[in-house]
Amino acid sequence: MPRFDNQTVLVTGGTGGQGSSHVRAFHAEGANVVIGGLDAERGAALADELGTRARFARLDVTDESSWSAAVLAAETAFGVLNVLVNNAGVQNPPATIENTEQATWSRILDVNLTGTFLGIKAAAPALRRAGGGAIVNIASTMGLGGTAHYAPYVAGKWAVRGLTRTAALELGRDHIRVNTLHPGVISTPFIHEPAAGAAAAIADFYSPEPFAIPRLGEPADVSRLLLFLTSSDGSFITGSEYVIDGGLLLGPALQAGAA
Repeated sequence: MPRFDNQTVLVTGGTGGQGSSHVRAFHAEGANVVIGGLDAERGAALADELGTRARFARLDVTDESSWSAAVLAAETAFGVLNVLVNNAGVQNPPATIENTEQATWSRILDVNLTGTFLGIKAAAPALRRAGGGAIVNIASTMGLGGTAHYAPYVAGKWAVRGLTRTAALELGRDHIRVNTLHPGVISTPFIHEPAAGAAAAIADFYSPEPFAIPRLGEPADVSRLLLFLTSSDGSFITGSEYVIDGGLLLGPALQAGAA
C-alpha cells in the first residue's frame, strides 16, 4: 500500500525545482497534494497534470492570512492536513555584509524564516485535528556553516534550525514531528539561475569535483529522504537535522593516488 494513502500534504514553493519534485513524489505515494505558491499558472498546470488528488493554493508565505486560507483549502478539499513541507525560499544576490541593503536582508528573512514560522503556526492546529502529523522545514548546508557573500540566506537558515527544535518540543506531545533537511547543491533553477539582482548563479561557485560523491544532487534525492521523514518509517524522529549534500560539508575528497 502506498505510504501516504488518505493523507494530505501541503508543499510550499510547490512549483519550483525541488518543490514540484516533492509534490510528485508524495502524489505517487498516494497522498492528496496541495501545491502552495505564487505562480498560479504553473501551479494550476501541475495540479491538472496530477489529477483529482491535487490542488493549487495561492500562498504568500510572508502573509498570515494567506497561510490560513491555504490550510483551509487543504482541509476543505481533502478533509485533513497531515504533512507540511516548508520548502519555499529565496536567495539573496551575493554581496558582502557591508554591501548588503537592509531591504534585501529583510526580504530574505521574511520569506525563509518568517514564512517558516507562519507555516508552523498555521498548520499546527490542523495537524492536531488530524491526530498528528509531520512538518519538515527545508533548510540548507548554508545553515550549518558560514558562507561569504550570503549573509541573509545563511542567517535565515541557521535560525530555521532553532525554530525547528523549539517546534519539535512544543508539538511532540500532540504527535506532531518537526525536522529539518539540509540540501547541498541541488541541480535546480534555484542554483543554476542568478538570484534577482545577481550576475552569477550559485552553481558558478561550486564544482562537485571535490565532493565525496562527485556530482550535483538531484531533486529526487531530497524527495526520497523527505518521504522517509514524513512517513511512519520516521515515527521516532523529531527535532533532527538531515544533511543531504554528497559530502560537501566533509571537505575535499583526495583523488586516487594523491595520498
